[in-house]
Amino acid sequence: MLPSSEREEILKKYSDGELRALLYDWGFWSRPSQRTPPGDWITWMILAGRGFGKTRAGGEQILKWKAEGYKRFALVAQTPAEARDVMIEGESGILEISPPWDLPIYESSKRRITWANGARATVYSGENPEMLRGPQHEKAWVDELAKYRYPQETWDNLMLGLRIGSNPQVVVTTTPKPIKLIKEILKDTDNIITRGNTYENIGNLADAFIKTVIKKYENTRLGRQELYAELLDDNPRALWERKDIEEQRVIKAPDLIRVVVGVDPSVTDTETSDEAGIVVAGIDKNGHGYVLEDKSLKASPHGWAKAAVTGYHAWRGDRIVGEVNNGGDMIEFVIRSVDRNVAYKKVHATRGKQLRAEPIAALYEQKKIHHVGYFADLEDEYCEWEPGDKSPNRLDAAVWAFTELFGTGHAVGLHVTGGE
Repeated sequence: MLPSSEREEILKKYSDGELRALLYDWGFWSRPSQRTPPGDWITWMILAGRGFGKTRAGGEQILKWKAEGYKRFALVAQTPAEARDVMIEGESGILEISPPWDLPIYESSKRRITWANGARATVYSGENPEMLRGPQHEKAWVDELAKYRYPQETWDNLMLGLRIGSNPQVVVTTTPKPIKLIKEILKDTDNIITRGNTYENIGNLADAFIKTVIKKYENTRLGRQELYAELLDDNPRALWERKDIEEQRVIKAPDLIRVVVGVDPSVTDTETSDEAGIVVAGIDKNGHGYVLEDKSLKASPHGWAKAAVTGYHAWRGDRIVGEVNNGGDMIEFVIRSVDRNVAYKKVHATRGKQLRAEPIAALYEQKKIHHVGYFADLEDEYCEWEPGDKSPNRLDAAVWAFTELFGTGHAVGLHVTGGE
């Protein structure tokens, strides 16, 4: 970096207008790995660690296409909320990086961004692939594809709709997860793949991010995925294998005879707090279990209690099951402060987490538990957790839910109290 005196001398040569334009010149500020690759490609996938600058690269690609005269874009995120919070309104989102003289209008109720020249970007979600049936686009930006509930269906519908113009293209910005679709995109030699790690952008990362994300994953096996963007194979010491999950995955659950919400709570709400595990699961008349939704989140006790109760009502649950070892009777109190009429059961763990988890992992091996769509974060916890380590919250919540559904409490050392 040049000394400040030399920088000031260089900058004096430019007018205020030129300096203002320079602030929004992505070619000047970006790293080579964030810039549009040359060549005749349809898919450009940026497979990189957290904090690499994937979101900024995706948003800038949309602005570049718009400047080149393209007018119909698809913005696809894991959920509508993430499209809004990350791709559009986030610190590296389209509204934030757009120059003030060409700022688009965002209409959240219409799920779209519109520019003065008539160019339009429409929001879609990996939770609802059917919305991509019919609409046509010239270009698309897909963010965090590896985390979608229905990645293959979303991808297929998007690609079938990229049929306007002579040069359809899509940029994918995602942290890697070893799902089938990501592996297929990597294998296709016609695709452009850019790999990168978190540390390439370390100078632009906030101290809070370094403290809560980098420190969490640094020097861990999962850090190879989240920081260095490696596509991990199964952990040989884990209780679950991805093939057992993949082989039994379904798109839709059958009629269920019971639905419960498993909760593994977080009793604090700070930057370094764990997420609260909240997993909705059900069982059918044939004795097969189904993961229906992962509502885990980092929130205050009232926030995660509200999420658990929302899941309970949305899936017409029979009860919420919560572990009292972590937070005692506070768990029931905060849940009933949201809705005092929910059916709640508190459970006490009297033996180790490995012994509680092993029967549930065995049910997966026996092909008796199915995931309705993909649950990337939960599946990572399943296939990365090593017995003896601190078990993660999504995994714990799922184990509580299936223990309740399959009635294996006595076999795994649980003491169940309460009823309603």
